[in-house]
Amino acid sequence: MFELMKRIVKVNTAKLIMFASIFYIASAFIIYFLEPETFQNPFIGFWWVMTTVTTVGFGDYSPVTVPGMLFGIFLYLFGIGLIGIILGKVVDSYTYYGRLKMGGELSYKGKGHFLIIGWSDSVKKTIEEILLSKDIKKDVVLIDHVEEAPFKHDRFHYIRGNPTDTEILQKANIDEADSVAIFASESDYEVQADGKTLLIASAIERYAADRNENIYTVVEIQHNDHIRMFEHAGVNEFVLSSESFPQLMTKSLLHHGSSRLFMQLLNHVYGENIWEISPAPSWRTYADAFEDLRQQGANLIADGHDFSIIRRTGDKIEKDARLYIICNQETYENLKLE
Repeated sequence: MFELMKRIVKVNTAKLIMFASIFYIASAFIIYFLEPETFQNPFIGFWWVMTTVTTVGFGDYSPVTVPGMLFGIFLYLFGIGLIGIILGKVVDSYTYYGRLKMGGELSYKGKGHFLIIGWSDSVKKTIEEILLSKDIKKDVVLIDHVEEAPFKHDRFHYIRGNPTDTEILQKANIDEADSVAIFASESDYEVQADGKTLLIASAIERYAADRNENIYTVVEIQHNDHIRMFEHAGVNEFVLSSESFPQLMTKSLLHHGSSRLFMQLLNHVYGENIWEISPAPSWRTYADAFEDLRQQGANLIADGHDFSIIRRTGDKIEKDARLYIICNQETYENLKLE
């Protein structure tokens, strides 16, 4: 019997489950055949078999004849061992799945996620900001070369590989991504870092063009002179990593305390944040929007990247306008419901 158990352990899980199912069903008919008075039908026999091999043992049914008892002893020795092997294989499957997920080997099947390429301290802070935000419910998928997933969260998924590889992009389900962010490498010089970023951005834009997809890409650039190259590659938006710090420091020197204002607007922990909304049907001009939003507790600050609308309150608001406001989350939620 022990030799048989050794062979069963080596059987793959699907075949093992099929064999176990046949064995337990057959055992139910055998005990029904041996003791039809105690086990009135095969289902009752199956109930007894399963409570026996799972060691539950309710005691509501039990064999009373010698043949039934002998079969029960056999079931104790073989059936319980068999269910133990199955449970062990199930646990191993979960462990194996966990290893694959941590190693970035599993494909992502979700939709509307944020795809982030490259890992660094700034990426970690970005991911934390997204996942800890109460109003952002999207998953985050990371592509990088680190051996193990550098972050653990229910809405975080890691893909290990080369982001210029089509297969890796498809594993990250880039076709269904809300947007893609490419971060600059912190370990390289400016030219090298921007060169890698440009190569990845070009690969993504080529992938999108080949499939006639519209993939919104945001890239981090180390040097201002390289922007024109990224524009030629078709990148949608740029963030200069070296520009924000000196400008923020300058503002703090000129206007004491101004850095706290920017930090509050950029961090979801504070009450007032920047939100994007669509224009209401009743708003014809920016003046209408300003007044309506003011009454609801929100400040209109820009239309897209245009901050000059405060001086053009009489201008017409286009239907596809992207309006940005400053308010708390409760006010923003109320505006979305309208």
